[in-house]
Amino acid sequence: MAVDRSSAPTSLITFFRAVAHIEAVSWAGLLLGMLFKYVITGQHALGEDLVYWFGRVHGLLVLVYVVLAVNVGGQLKWSLRDKALALVAAVPPFATVVFDRWAAARGLYLGKRLEQG
Repeated sequence: MAVDRSSAPTSLITFFRAVAHIEAVSWAGLLLGMLFKYVITGQHALGEDLVYWFGRVHGLLVLVYVVLAVNVGGQLKWSLRDKALALVAAVPPFATVVFDRWAAARGLYLGKRLEQG
């Protein structure tokens, strides 16, 4: 039985997609912490705690997302542009979810790019 080496295992793709969404949730927690720390008066201590914990979780998730994006993009033979978009999505809040939906709609997780139109 021939093995298609051009596609990543389904479990790796599922993990990448899950990390993309969890990373966005960690962004929300970090932003909420900053809101309490810097904007809402009387909640500075709560904000500091939220920023401390969500900051660490978010940082770890960003690193995991970047490693997975490079790995999945390489195994699925994404174009340089698609790989770059996946990596850039790690920077703005919630962009990993936007990239995930965009990639799924264009068939990038299937190892091919669907025609736009």
